[in-house]
Amino acid sequence: MLKTLAVGATAAAALFTSTPAQAAPFPGPQDDMVIDVVSANGSGCPWGSADVSVSPDSKAFTVTYSEFTAQVGVGAKPLDFRKNCQLGLNVHVPQGFTYAIASVDYRGFHRLARGSSATQTSFYYFQGERHTTKSRHTFNGPADGDWQRTDSLGIGSLAFLPCGEERNLNVNTELRVNAGWSDTKKTTSMLTMDSTDGNLDTVYHVAWKKC
Repeated sequence: MLKTLAVGATAAAALFTSTPAQAAPFPGPQDDMVIDVVSANGSGCPWGSADVSVSPDSKAFTVTYSEFTAQVGVGAKPLDFRKNCQLGLNVHVPQGFTYAIASVDYRGFHRLARGSSATQTSFYYFQGERHTTKSRHTFNGPADGDWQRTDSLGIGSLAFLPCGEERNLNVNTELRVNAGWSDTKKTTSMLTMDSTDGNLDTVYHVAWKKC
């Protein structure tokens, strides 16, 4: 379910951008930041299947998917090998501050037959920005179980939304499974960012900076 979030001072969404950081991250403003989830589009997140929530410690926000699975082999349809989801987040920043993503934790499940492989790719960009940051993780079969990967930047590498500007944050994630030389008539290979129990999700950690 898509919804509007009033987020505590140290929780919000942000991303790696081309604007260089000029100072170390600040602990954060006292006023709340508001996040409007304005869109969720793609085969991996049909309407009502992506949810955004704030962590209990108010230092991150979490995106949880319920229908985000790419697969090949037995039971899979021809186009199921690739699934994607683009989220549009309208982040209202308290006056005098800006923000950036410090790190992202990706979690999911994979079951890959011997000979198959899969990739999870994410793109981050602000609306109107020409610069796009790309993150890519590869998985090789055989594999069966939960997976987790983390992307992070050091303080000196953080980049922030230009001060005083309000733009949508776009997060585009793709899952892709390659059958390779696996026997697709006998096996099913899958990569998922589904979350049926709330534990398989994507967590975005935030850094703040005074303008």
